[in-house]
Amino acid sequence: MENPLMVFIFTILIASLSSRVVGGQNDFIYSSMNQGIYELGEMEDDQWSMVEKNGNQFLVNGHPFYVNGFNTYWLMVLAVDQSTRGKVSDVFRQASSVGLSVCRTWAFNDGQWRALQKSPSDYDEEVFKALDFVVSEARKQKIRLILSLVNNWEAFGGKAQYVNWGKAAGLNLTSDDDFFSHPTLRSYYKAHVKAVLNRVNTLTNIAYKDEPTIFAWELINEPRCVSDPSGNKLQAWIQEMVVYVKSIDPKHLVEIGLEGFYGPSTLDRVQFNPNTYAQQVGTDFIRNHQALGVDFASVHIYADSWISPSISDSHIPFIKSWMQVHIEDAEKHLGMPVVFTEFGVSRKDPGFNSSYRDAVISTVYETVLESTKKGGSAGGSFLWQLFPDGTDYMDDGYAVVLSKFPSTSNIISHQSTRLMLLNSLCSRNCRWRCRKKHALNTFLYHDDLSS
Repeated sequence: MENPLMVFIFTILIASLSSRVVGGQNDFIYSSMNQGIYELGEMEDDQWSMVEKNGNQFLVNGHPFYVNGFNTYWLMVLAVDQSTRGKVSDVFRQASSVGLSVCRTWAFNDGQWRALQKSPSDYDEEVFKALDFVVSEARKQKIRLILSLVNNWEAFGGKAQYVNWGKAAGLNLTSDDDFFSHPTLRSYYKAHVKAVLNRVNTLTNIAYKDEPTIFAWELINEPRCVSDPSGNKLQAWIQEMVVYVKSIDPKHLVEIGLEGFYGPSTLDRVQFNPNTYAQQVGTDFIRNHQALGVDFASVHIYADSWISPSISDSHIPFIKSWMQVHIEDAEKHLGMPVVFTEFGVSRKDPGFNSSYRDAVISTVYETVLESTKKGGSAGGSFLWQLFPDGTDYMDDGYAVVLSKFPSTSNIISHQSTRLMLLNSLCSRNCRWRCRKKHALNTFLYHDDLSS
């Protein structure tokens, strides 16, 4: 009997060797076959189970799981109102159509408009129900979630809101970085962690801590503690909070939310930082990720924010070297996967054009693939950020609307197909290194994602 997976694989291999014109007939055939692979991959799943980790690999049902992911931070807020809730469903459907498998989004909104947490441990049930909807809808589309638990920045409240709550309670606080060190503020954060992890979804009746749709918990989005460049204050906070999360939920993976800057524990590595200021913000990539209980490393990639806002030829080599050094450190020093949880290019950058953004995305994808070919630590990447049609009013410049950028959509879809095939082939053969010998390496690791 013919193996249906292999039929799809060889059909796609043939298509990949043909030249394609964006928007032409071959693209339509290629996209249709991609969708078939995604659907077949879903049919192969006997169980929607937790993502696990073994060394430097993610696993689902004991088989490798490489991620092509995306960010859409505002899902909970738009899910509150029935008039905008459909946008949540739209973005998950569109992401699924190009094979994106994990979404990173916020599980916080502190003291702001449509706040989840109105004050310490005081929650708006309607907003919590909106988060329930996000989790339930993601599950329907077979998309997993990384849920971030607080922001370093003031958007959606962040650590500054926790400090404001502390001041209102009479605490003597002098800096937003007191969030990391003051015991009362740490207790506020722990209470929020406990509330979210123990939440029982009103739509699925599954506690978040038992929900396999959740890929991982993220402690904080882009932590920085500039008041302590030594990194000791942030390191103590990370270790305390990882242990606390694991004490409530030992099943799920946990990551920190770091941007990836090197600090004082690895002075030989600071040369790879995008600028000298990066080593003074209180983070320390290797040391931070050595905290007991951290399951995988996170890195962000913003050459336009860190180096220069104008589009430059120097950005592409920086992106590649920034990724490669973190993959190397994840393998040699951490023994864990590394995920590039944010990367993108702003349309507001001087000299921006969509071809350049496609080149950046292709560079990130190709670097991930180079690692997977060698059984390396690169676990995947997350585009910042995916928007559905009709949400332009929230665009920070980085939004990608698939219907408006077919070339970008094709690159994303192509990467999803490769990772899906890689995961499927390995699960069929049940040998970690089988992909190295497989005849389809030409397709899986072809250099040009956009062709």
